Amino acid sequence: MARKHVLDGVKVLDFSHYVAGPHCTRLMAEAGADVIKVEALVGDSSRQLPVIKEGRSGYYIQHNRGKKCMALDLRSKEAQDICHELAKQSDVVIENFTPGVMKKYNMDWASLSKINPDLVMCSISCLGQEGPLSKFPGFDYIGQAYSGIMGMTGQVDGPPALSGMAFGDISTGAHAYGAIVSALYHKANGGGGQYLDMTLLDCLFSYHEMNVQVYDASGGQMVPKRSGHQHSFVAPLGLFKCGGRYLVIVAIGPQWVNLCKLLGKEEWVDDPRFADPVIRNENRDEISAAIEAWLDTIGDAEKAVKILVEDNHVPAAPVLDVPEVMEHPHMVQRGIVQTVDDPKFGKVKIPASPMKYSQFQEPLELQASSLGQHNEEILRERLNYSAEQIASLTEAGVLGSKDN
Repeated sequence: MARKHVLDGVKVLDFSHYVAGPHCTRLMAEAGADVIKVEALVGDSSRQLPVIKEGRSGYYIQHNRGKKCMALDLRSKEAQDICHELAKQSDVVIENFTPGVMKKYNMDWASLSKINPDLVMCSISCLGQEGPLSKFPGFDYIGQAYSGIMGMTGQVDGPPALSGMAFGDISTGAHAYGAIVSALYHKANGGGGQYLDMTLLDCLFSYHEMNVQVYDASGGQMVPKRSGHQHSFVAPLGLFKCGGRYLVIVAIGPQWVNLCKLLGKEEWVDDPRFADPVIRNENRDEISAAIEAWLDTIGDAEKAVKILVEDNHVPAAPVLDVPEVMEHPHMVQRGIVQTVDDPKFGKVKIPASPMKYSQFQEPLELQASSLGQHNEEILRERLNYSAEQIASLTEAGVLGSKDN
């Protein structure tokens, strides 16, 4: 029988909400895993985030496609028993509650690993399962603040800036996906189950591709700071205005020679003041002024990018807004925008999965579930509950559902 995708047969029990955990399990569902999403009776709070159409959230649809949904009162022993039974059958359990919540529900690693020693369990949190900050709740921007990422954004003498993106959540979800798949490979080779502690803080801190080692290796002489439109340590690397919009220009490798010729500054190639990207940074104001003067003579961003990139092989790009990205011919050909058709919400465009597989080139047809949509199906087919048992649990308020 042909496999539907690379994770076909992998069973996932998902207790996550909002973004980081759901993004991870979305990637798993898009790769063919069988994902059961367990929500509280009131539902994942993201069901209330915009845009709302016919009672359905486009935000929820984007992050929860391809998952079957149960709505349970996790405070009840009956609901915990159901989750324990499902955990016995699962390969992966994933959650992103504040540390301590899963233990309160008798579904922490110590409890579930006794039930299923081969289980891979992944906890995603903002700040980690241990340490002085671990007990505090957190969101993406909390992680950005503690990781030093937010401290690197904004103008030189101005305040830090919000990125406008949940890149901590999304990247942590992707890191968790990689850790889970690695752990599953380890288990498949006889290594058994294990626990994964994934945090936004750790993932975001790893984004400092040079700041940490530069500060340490320089003995504190090179301190990473907000640098506005220009990179802190190397030049030229930054934003430059041309014809009413901004370009990114990066010429720190062999392209530096090409840029010097384009600017009419061939003498800079052998000038010791510009010998390497770090030394150039000490004289970046002179470089920036020359670039800006040249861009002023061009006056059109599209023309400038053509001259830089196509004619002179200098890396450059216009800073696009979201509609421009969605409509760009390259992005259209790459298929980075995906249109999904929800039965109630209708058609909505979302970012497509960045994972591309040569053996599975067409995306799976996936839908986001309404709250508690699969209560009966999962209890009946997975756990052999009778109709009477399911009705009794529903009447007792252990199970719930809503048409949204």
